[in-house]
Amino acid sequence: MANFETDEVKARIHHYLIAKTNFLQVKDNMDDDQLRAFVESAIDKLCQETQLKITLDQRQSIIRELASSIISLGPLRPFIEDPSVSEIMVNGAKSVYIQRNGKIEKTSVTFPDNTNLMHTIQKILAASGTSRRVDESSPYVDFSMLDGSRVNVILPPCSMVGPVMTIRKFSRELTTLDDLIERSTLNKQMSAFLIAAIKAKLNIVFCGSTGSGKTTLLNVLSSHIPGHERIVTIEDTSELRLMQDHVVSLQAKPANMEGKGEVTIRDLFVNSLRMRPDRIIIGEIRGEEILDLVQSIASGHAGALAIVHGDSPQECFTRMFTMMLMSGIRLNGEQIQKQLASSIDLIVYVELFMDGIRRVTNITDLQYDKKTGTGNLVDIFTFKQERIDDNGQVIGDWQVNNQKPSFYDKFVKRNVKLPEGFFV
Repeated sequence: MANFETDEVKARIHHYLIAKTNFLQVKDNMDDDQLRAFVESAIDKLCQETQLKITLDQRQSIIRELASSIISLGPLRPFIEDPSVSEIMVNGAKSVYIQRNGKIEKTSVTFPDNTNLMHTIQKILAASGTSRRVDESSPYVDFSMLDGSRVNVILPPCSMVGPVMTIRKFSRELTTLDDLIERSTLNKQMSAFLIAAIKAKLNIVFCGSTGSGKTTLLNVLSSHIPGHERIVTIEDTSELRLMQDHVVSLQAKPANMEGKGEVTIRDLFVNSLRMRPDRIIIGEIRGEEILDLVQSIASGHAGALAIVHGDSPQECFTRMFTMMLMSGIRLNGEQIQKQLASSIDLIVYVELFMDGIRRVTNITDLQYDKKTGTGNLVDIFTFKQERIDDNGQVIGDWQVNNQKPSFYDKFVKRNVKLPEGFFV
């Protein structure tokens, strides 16, 4: 069978398990072998009832995926299945925290001991299908689960509290800008502007602290990239889930035990320029790849999207400037700022507020000021917090600056129309 037929078979079997069996009621009381036997029996019954024919390889793949996704999670399974939980933090066998609705809380869940926790970690790693490994000789690893959730593990002797695992769940609920508007992440005017910015192929950097929602926003906005464009994504750990068909996903590779075979983000970026990309999306910029990004934009690769850690648009710009300096480029500070301001059009800053809501607090135009020879940040949208009510809810609203931005000619050039009266 072709791949899409295999996916259809998996979907039919999954539906059969939920709708025609008591799988949801009994799965928590089964051990590993019983769970696999139950799934295999359900496959046999479905094949008999519907005359469905599947190969042995397909059968084993389906059993492995359906069973291992449940088996591997152990006592963490309820948190994985709870849509209100966005992050799971395991600090050794006896300390498990979660982030629920944007707030961190300690749970009553524990593991019998660190050996049992380590066994669970290895099962989650095996179920992910990755070739990466984690043990005493290689005590840390980043990988993605089958549902797109990102996992980080660090073991003793690097960790002093036993095995530490952090799972950042992939949200299936936030797939459109309307979903984000409903959750007060941004408003309709900002949504219309960002869609236009994507269509006009502006070069956009998303910034914010850990867990603020940068990747989610980038994922949602990327759905507005025209379907005919060839997109190349470059990441350390696979998190981006683009909806288009023509997507080439590249992932960095750590060095092996002998210290050989490392493939960096920068290596992949340089190679991606030879792959005829219409868009390049970088999961996170941490170092010298900023130089290659800036130079590629200057040579005509417009519409780049990237993520940079930073606690404000100014901090994001400062980090990019510092990374350019550390790349060893032979330019003075003024020339570097001019290159950055000429290449990056927008900085979008996302912040997690104390009420648990992630908000786009700044959409900022990065300009070059010829008089001062520096990069100049001009906010187009800004969230102004007025107060915090008795329920801990942040009260405020977005303000808009209607001054025409430095990149306005790109909207005109690509015939992208903004709502009437947006800029004057």
